[in-house]
Amino acid sequence: MTGSAAAELARAVIVRFGGRYSRELGIDLDSGDAEVERWFVASTLFGTRISARVAERAYAQLEQAGIRRITDAGSRQWQELVALLDAGGYARYDYRTATRLQLLAQVVTERYEGAISEIGRRCTSPAALAAALEALPGWGPVTTGLFLRELRGVWPGAQPPLDSRAAQTARHLGLLPPQVGDELGRISRLAEEAHCDARDLESGLVRLALDHRRVTDCPGRLACVAMTRPGSGGSKG
Repeated sequence: MTGSAAAELARAVIVRFGGRYSRELGIDLDSGDAEVERWFVASTLFGTRISARVAERAYAQLEQAGIRRITDAGSRQWQELVALLDAGGYARYDYRTATRLQLLAQVVTERYEGAISEIGRRCTSPAALAAALEALPGWGPVTTGLFLRELRGVWPGAQPPLDSRAAQTARHLGLLPPQVGDELGRISRLAEEAHCDARDLESGLVRLALDHRRVTDCPGRLACVAMTRPGSGGSKG
């Protein structure tokens, strides 16, 4: 695939499937610590096995109620958090998540002076940062990976490898060569050629992978069924 064709396809992936979840929530991670605080709350919801649309609605309920930092959840009654999560359609995990939000507020207050940005300042190596996040209540590799991939370029330690689903999808589309090596660098250079943010391209590729997971036969590249079938696009999970 030529460079111009690859760049055009990269842009098409973002247009069709969307980019960063944080941007869809109106969060601008490049503009300061307050936005990172909001993304931490949202990532806590996204990290559960629930659709992203439900997580987005639940986050909107929390934000409308004034919960913009994880420590805000610590000042609310557990029953109020459950009701807000239920209003956003998060009923399946409402009790467990309300408890997790309160535990996170307590731990972040005790360990990091109540500021999520303090984690980024203290943990400047990728390994230390990932370990600190995964040690938080209810957080693990999936939530940590989601949180950090949208923080590339914002925190020094936010340097996770390219999401494996994004790499696999990029190969399926012909945007990466079959052999493994420097996937993040290649995707970053492709995003630059396509005049888009590499974080948006990675997220778009992950979204395409989620849309494509039930497809058993696809020729890939420019004929990928997820990119060509009517009604496809915007799949999140």
